[in-house]
Amino acid sequence: MELPTWLGDSVMTTPAIENILALNPKAKIIFFGSFVATELMKPHPNLEKIVIDHTKKSRFRAWNIYKLTQELGEFDLAISFRSHIFSKFLIHLINAKQKAIFNKKRFSLGHQVEKYNSFVNATLGSNLTPKDLKLYFEPESLHKPTLGINAGATYGDAKRWYPDRFAKVALELSNRFDIIIFGGERERAVCGEIEKIILAGGAKNVQNLAGETTISQLVSKIAGLELFITNDSGPMHIAGAYKIPTVSIFGPTKYKETSQWKNPNSIILRRDLECSPCMKRSCPIKTHECMKSILESDVLEAVKRLTKERT
Repeated sequence: MELPTWLGDSVMTTPAIENILALNPKAKIIFFGSFVATELMKPHPNLEKIVIDHTKKSRFRAWNIYKLTQELGEFDLAISFRSHIFSKFLIHLINAKQKAIFNKKRFSLGHQVEKYNSFVNATLGSNLTPKDLKLYFEPESLHKPTLGINAGATYGDAKRWYPDRFAKVALELSNRFDIIIFGGERERAVCGEIEKIILAGGAKNVQNLAGETTISQLVSKIAGLELFITNDSGPMHIAGAYKIPTVSIFGPTKYKETSQWKNPNSIILRRDLECSPCMKRSCPIKTHECMKSILESDVLEAVKRLTKERT
């Protein structure tokens, strides 16, 4: 089974994967894909093996894919949740009784979870509905109610709300929550800026984990949070899998397709602008109004609604 490259997309395949297993409970799965995608699946009870796709870095990728397919063996079903040309090549060459590859033009309607699930239904001739997102990592037991801040978004800077605004929100909530700042290796500078502002504001109960967590640690820590404030990102979908109360800040992306799936404790903040969703990595008109118009007060009001609904 080839997973999508991105962390969030891989989380969104999990209802479809669980439906495959609902039809074949004893099936064993070889998960193939990027490092971050396959790391998500390590605790899966039906895991046979993890195979990381190193062919992307090779000079002769097609030849290396061919060699890989010869080593993988024979399958009852070979399925790819990607639509890339090299994924088509992989599935074409692999030795399997049944083969299927995701077609994003055919499965273009609804939430991304529904698209993946429709693909599986079409492949297996089933009519199963997608249930909850499913990850198998155990939540970490955090000592105090903890707020997670995720200011990054791998797709591009257009999806990112502003570090100073994240910091000001965290400061306002620091008397109620300990604070963890999440981010990848490339987001150390942004997360360091947030940490600096929080510390300068007098709050000491902050931990900056940018670039410091494995995928398993990231999932377990997010799963143990009391509250999460995030951009549209992979960690947002991890929080959705554990139904963590979440404020999700959306700008240039299609919230109806990539918002948290089936999280009743979720609030989306967005602006209905003529230029959005543009789906661009950087703002094409340089105003970034979709993010700039979302204020700290908007996020704090959403937090108030979320925490009031839970009490």
